[in-house]
Amino acid sequence: MPNIALELGKQSASFGVNSAYGEQQDVDGIRLIPVAITWSGYGGGSDDAGNGGGGGGGYAVPLGAYVRRGGDLRFEPNIVSFLAIAIPFVWVAGRSLSRVIRALKK
Repeated sequence: MPNIALELGKQSASFGVNSAYGEQQDVDGIRLIPVAITWSGYGGGSDDAGNGGGGGGGYAVPLGAYVRRGGDLRFEPNIVSFLAIAIPFVWVAGRSLSRVIRALKK
């Protein structure tokens, strides 16, 4: 039986920068490099009888792309993904700030 930890380690070796930045694409003289925020998790274990198991998962949100037109390089964000991440963040930050202010007033 293969070692679960070694198998998960081999699979996760390609993560990191390779999962956050996609492969360069050339479209009509414009060079695109897609960018995403990614995270993943794995788990594994076995019992005293030697029965083992494991699992994992991951998630990626496309943030935008680096676009090169001639000598100009800039980041163009994906507005839909930005709003999907920013709205909950602003809500939590505002709620936390209001509780801190309320606590300081007491």
